[in-house]
Amino acid sequence: MMMMIMIMIIIIKEQYINRHDRVCAQLHFNKCKEKLVQLDKKQCYEHVPESVETSPGGKVTILWNQQIQTDRTIPNNKPDIIIRNNEKGTCMLIDITISGDRNVTKKEAENILKYKDFTVEIQRMCNVKTRVISLVIGETRTISKSFRKYVSNIPGNHEVKELQKTATLGIEHILRKVLMLKYNRFNTETNDISTMNSYNRIATTLYSLGT
Repeated sequence: MMMMIMIMIIIIKEQYINRHDRVCAQLHFNKCKEKLVQLDKKQCYEHVPESVETSPGGKVTILWNQQIQTDRTIPNNKPDIIIRNNEKGTCMLIDITISGDRNVTKKEAENILKYKDFTVEIQRMCNVKTRVISLVIGETRTISKSFRKYVSNIPGNHEVKELQKTATLGIEHILRKVLMLKYNRFNTETNDISTMNSYNRIATTLYSLGT
């Protein structure tokens, strides 16, 4: 039983990261296309972001999942995407979260507050106008009233429905992985209904903890 729990934890953790990264990669892909950055793949679902991308002429720099060193020690210094427009003197810190439906608005506010000190430090060090873009998508495509406004502020052709779809497909993939593992274990090792019910409770609990 304990081995089953550990396997489920590992699988669910990996799948949550993959789901999050696919939504981030979609935004990253759209932004790179908008700035005419040379990409290896033509479709967003094939896109694997580079740590640093630069537009022709060096006007825009796009950082992917990079921890930024600052003069002061600031724990929250690694947004999902950083877009710096060197020509306009602006910097955008993008944080993406996939959350339980009831926590969408709360998570959005938490993410903005989380990067408050980092925003101030970036403005001071780099002399650029900096803002946080907090994008939170619920498990059933729930979004806040501010979501569309935030998305519209990110340069590039971003479809809200496509971002929601990517997040939802990720959730379905997680559930499919857990159910396949659970039922394969049940079919090969036991016909005990009580054990099967225990696996059901474990999967449900782990899934809820992940969101």
